[in-house]
Amino acid sequence: MAALTGLAHDTRLALFRLLVPAGDKGIAAGDLGARLKLPPATLSFHLKELRHAGLVSQRRQGRAIYYAADYAVMDALIAYLTENCCQGSACAPDPTSPRPHKARSRHA
Repeated sequence: MAALTGLAHDTRLALFRLLVPAGDKGIAAGDLGARLKLPPATLSFHLKELRHAGLVSQRRQGRAIYYAADYAVMDALIAYLTENCCQGSACAPDPTSPRPHKARSRHA
């Protein structure tokens, strides 16, 4: 899945984490670069990779380019992970269920 590859780098994950709460209005590229202290070439490369993975969209507003998270792709990624990693069940253990008893070592 291209979305997993897109998020497999710390910088791209940090960019995506900034974009998700920003909503549809997004964040200007210059503001993203300033927040993460990224040089323009590095920022451009990582945003291009996120766009290639389908995780973000861009729009021009005047002289600025705004980037926004694509929630449909994010939802599809979450569904994919839930189905394939958690076998369709909750990933976190139920805190009300008893924990399995650990066997003790004879040498403890």
